[in-house]
Amino acid sequence: MASSASIREIAERNIQLLALKPTRGLRTGTTRARLTGGLRCEIEEGPWRLAADMPAKAGGDDTAPTPGVLGRGALASCLAIGVASWAARLDVAIEGVEVEVQADFDARGELGMGDHIPAGYSEVRYLIAIDSPASPDAIAGLLEQVQSCSPYIDVFGRAMPLRGAVRVNGR
Repeated sequence: MASSASIREIAERNIQLLALKPTRGLRTGTTRARLTGGLRCEIEEGPWRLAADMPAKAGGDDTAPTPGVLGRGALASCLAIGVASWAARLDVAIEGVEVEVQADFDARGELGMGDHIPAGYSEVRYLIAIDSPASPDAIAGLLEQVQSCSPYIDVFGRAMPLRGAVRVNGR
């Protein structure tokens, strides 16, 4: 497990590198999901392998988390990691972090049961619980930094271009 000092050193080294060569920070993540039977998908990126499925009541086999669980997990884990990373960088002692993400949705939307019903979430909320001997001001500063620099708060909170393409029969 990385220590706070090593997390801070790595962040400082990366900041120095990107200050000298900003284009090194421009990256593209590519993840693939392949339907493997029924509604189950195998997901891969680099060496990582995940899976997604739907519950039996939605036509799946309930063999893996749903895409919604994975999406909420992305936000929750991004925030928890952000707290740990920024705590190390700001030298704020933390003893524990837990993040809960709640998302409201109307299941009729993804079933196409009305143009007025969105297929996605109507609201997403998160609760960050921190155990720390640090002062309330230090925790407030930490959380301000975490929330302003969280990639997944940005993904969930900011409209951005989304483009799709379709390839049929390899074309």
